[in-house]
Amino acid sequence: MPEVTAEPTAQGREAPRGGWQPYHTLWAMLLGGWLFSYADRTITGPVVTWLIEHDHAMLGSASHPHALGGLIGSLFFAGYMLTQFPGGYLGDRFGHRTMLAVSLLWAGVATLASGLMTGLIAFVVLRVLTGLGEGVFYSNDRSLIAQRTPPAKAGLGMGVAITGLAIGLTIATISAPYLIDWGGEVLGEEDAWRMPFLVLGGATLAFGWITAVYMRRIGGPLKATGSTLRLLGTSAVLCAAVMAVYLIADGAGMPSWGVAVLECVLAFLLIGAIFARRSSKLGSVSRNRNVLLLSFAFIAVMWNLWFFSFWSVSIVADAAHSSFQNAALVATFNAGAGILGFPAGGRLSDRAKARGWGRRPLLIAFTVVQGVLVLVFAAYLQTNEKPSLWVMSILLFVTSLFFNALQPMAHALLNDVVDAAERGAAFGLFNLVGEIGAVVSPALSGTLFDHYGSWTHAVYIDGALMLASAGLYVLIRENTSRA
Repeated sequence: MPEVTAEPTAQGREAPRGGWQPYHTLWAMLLGGWLFSYADRTITGPVVTWLIEHDHAMLGSASHPHALGGLIGSLFFAGYMLTQFPGGYLGDRFGHRTMLAVSLLWAGVATLASGLMTGLIAFVVLRVLTGLGEGVFYSNDRSLIAQRTPPAKAGLGMGVAITGLAIGLTIATISAPYLIDWGGEVLGEEDAWRMPFLVLGGATLAFGWITAVYMRRIGGPLKATGSTLRLLGTSAVLCAAVMAVYLIADGAGMPSWGVAVLECVLAFLLIGAIFARRSSKLGSVSRNRNVLLLSFAFIAVMWNLWFFSFWSVSIVADAAHSSFQNAALVATFNAGAGILGFPAGGRLSDRAKARGWGRRPLLIAFTVVQGVLVLVFAAYLQTNEKPSLWVMSILLFVTSLFFNALQPMAHALLNDVVDAAERGAAFGLFNLVGEIGAVVSPALSGTLFDHYGSWTHAVYIDGALMLASAGLYVLIRENTSRA
């Protein structure tokens, strides 16, 4: 029986006034889940930047190191993208609590193993497997919050929980230089890059166990065996498919961005299979016009998120000719803004909904402002031979503030336009389509840098995509009277 109907929910109840509530504890636990899972995936970017700067053997003698480094990030998101919909479906079937615990434990093991690999191919396989496990977190997190939070606070809850994303980004970005330095002292200079994966993987594994205990306490036994076996089977097939595409395309001499595009074809094939099941509950989600508009608009959001998350250290270091440590500190202004932006966006969205305005107008406004600010950042990089670290810090912070605020607005709007029984599948489809941006962005952006010797072109593309997504939000039909 789906968890959405098997357990008590917060739907239909008035929000309690004052005091700490059980759903606040849930938000805090899920915030921790976002923190550790995002730290695990974000650390790859700074580590790749360090490997490139030190001409490390891990990347071999690549003639286009940024393109290869970006492809590593893209392959992670190929795995992450492909379990979005299966993860939501498994959550609807086996329980959202179960899938959240399995995802974190999986991520911890895979991240630890990533730090033990000795060759590039093995490292890439572990990154893909990490993505496959982490891919089931999103749809189940959003669904569990909607299920156990009073409707009037759903947007705030989604914003508070996903604040862990920003904290994880910040921790990974700012700690990378120090963890690598520590790795050099403990493991030697050649293996210094391993330490971030070992530390963060161990921390994620420990928090995953804590999460499993908590999830059992709030809802009883977890259906871990069946769900894990299903996820293992699905992941084995998807990992083989991702690596087959990579090896064949790479052997044929295809550019890194082309490999990333081919990986997206796997996602479109999966989407096609979903549409083919038009008579099923799964197919009904794919026929929801609002879900599709939100999903395709979110390609730009995920593009922006993982362009800056993966390459922000390199962008700052290249533009200002600064050290790796200083560039990492400046890049944290991009990551840290989410600590304010996510809960603020969720709160504003809830208030706009309560006043009958709807969430859509705010979502459109924040997206337009963010897109314009990205274009301003690109123009600043283009017109200044050595940009100021302070100016870049301010621009990154303000731009990221609007960007992070708009995300829970979109999540809460999606929650409003689907039925409760289809929530996991809807969020899974939403992030599956959106992650196309995350797959292509790191590889294509790295290729553009290798070609032009500057990040300016990639930043302009990012801003233009965000403005295009605002146009899709305009087409959404929102029922502002819905509670």
